[in-house]
Amino acid sequence: MKPITVSEFGSFVCKKDNEKENPYTNYTVLNEKQFNLLENFILSNSSKGVQPVELMGITAKKGVGKVITAKNYVGVITLKDGTTIEILPKIYGQNKSDEDETFVKKLLVKMLRSLNSAPFKTMQTSSLNTEKLPLFEIFIRLFLEEVFTIAKTGLLSGYNQILSNESFLKGKLDLNAQIKYNSVHRERFFVEYDEFNSDRPENRLLKSTLLYLQKNAKSAKNRADINTLLLTFTDVKRSINIASDFEKVVKTRNSKFYRTALSWAKIFLTGETFTAFAGKEYAQALLFPMEKLFEAYVAKQFAKYLDEKYSVLTQDKKYYLFENHPQFSLRPDIVISENDGAQVWIMDTKWKTVESEKDISQSDLYQMFAYYHKYKADKKEVINVTLLYPKQKNNVFVKDFVGNTINGNVVVKVGFVDLTDAQNSVAKIWESVNSQTI
Repeated sequence: MKPITVSEFGSFVCKKDNEKENPYTNYTVLNEKQFNLLENFILSNSSKGVQPVELMGITAKKGVGKVITAKNYVGVITLKDGTTIEILPKIYGQNKSDEDETFVKKLLVKMLRSLNSAPFKTMQTSSLNTEKLPLFEIFIRLFLEEVFTIAKTGLLSGYNQILSNESFLKGKLDLNAQIKYNSVHRERFFVEYDEFNSDRPENRLLKSTLLYLQKNAKSAKNRADINTLLLTFTDVKRSINIASDFEKVVKTRNSKFYRTALSWAKIFLTGETFTAFAGKEYAQALLFPMEKLFEAYVAKQFAKYLDEKYSVLTQDKKYYLFENHPQFSLRPDIVISENDGAQVWIMDTKWKTVESEKDISQSDLYQMFAYYHKYKADKKEVINVTLLYPKQKNNVFVKDFVGNTINGNVVVKVGFVDLTDAQNSVAKIWESVNSQTI
C-alpha cells in the first residue's frame, strides 16, 4: 500500500463509505476507518503533554465535516489498519519547487542526521534509494544495516544461569527444588548450571524488533533481509519484558557496536523519539517537532561553515533572566563565540511563517533583547543578536530592529534560511550579521 503523503499544514477529511465520488478538493481524503484511527490517536495524546492543537488540529468546516490539519510535527504515522501517513516539512526556496517530494524527503533525512541524539547522528544514508523508499522503510533499512554489521561481527554471548529439571546431573543440584518436583521421580535431577549462549538482553531486544518489523515492513527487500537476519537469532528468545531488558543492557567497550541498533530498537519498540506518544491501540508514530530539527540543522550548518577559531553551542544554559530564580532560564538556540572570547553571536531559530515585518512577533523581539542585555552585562565584548526564520516563497524584506538603551543601541537582525541551499544561506547571514546591514 502506497503511503499517504502530506506537507505540514496539509489537511485530511473523511470520505464516507457510501460516497462514490470524492467531493472534496484541496484536502487529502481518508476513509472512515482511517480517519477515526487518526482522530483517536491525536485525541489520546492530549494527556501526554502533546496537545492535539500542537500535534494536529481537529476542526469542523461547513459542508465538509471534521478536518484534521497537520501542524509542526513531521515524520511517519502507521495506523493499525496498515495505512502509512508521511508528513513532510513545508519547504520553500530558490532551487526547488514545493511539489518536489523526493527532494523534501532527502532534506528531512539530512536534517535528522543533524540531531545529537542516537541513532540519528550516526545515520549513513548515501546508499539509500530515498526516491523509492517511504520514510518508515528508510528507518527500517537503517536499523537492518546496523544489525547486519552486528551479525557479521558476531552476536555477543555470555554465561546465563539455567534452572532445569533434567534426566542427567549437571552443575549444582538444587535440593529444595529436587524435593519439591522429584520426590517420586528419582531418575530426574533439578539442577542449576551456567550455559554460554547468545540469549542476552541486547539480542532479545534486537530479535523482538526484527519480529515486529517482519509484520510491518512493506519493502520486499526489507522483508527478505529481516528473514535472513532472524536466522542469526535462532538461539535467542523473544523479549517478554521490553522495559526490563532495556534496563539490563550494560554499556561496555565490547558492546559499543550494538548501541546504534539498540537506539533504533527503542524507537521501534517504544516509539521513543523526542516525545513518547500515547494511543498505540490506534497508531504507531515516529514524529519530530520541526522547531527542534530546524534549530539542530541550522546550528550544524554554521558549525560546518565556520573555521576552527569559532565554537558553536546550542541551548546555552549559562544565564537566567533573574539570578535568584533558576526556573526562568535563558536558552538561546545558537551561541557562536570566538575562542578568545572577543565577540559573541546569539541566534534564535523560529520555525514560523514570516513573510513581512508584521509577522514577527513581539515575544521573539523581547526574547532577543533579553539575551543581548544578559550576555552584555557579563561580557564587555561585542554582542550580535539575530532571529532566523525559514525562507518563505515571497520573502523580499530584510530588517534591523534598533532599540535605544542606556548603553547605546541594540540591533536585532532578522535573517532567512533557504533550506534548499542552506550552506549559501548561512554564508550570507554570517556576512550580514558582521556588517551594518542584513
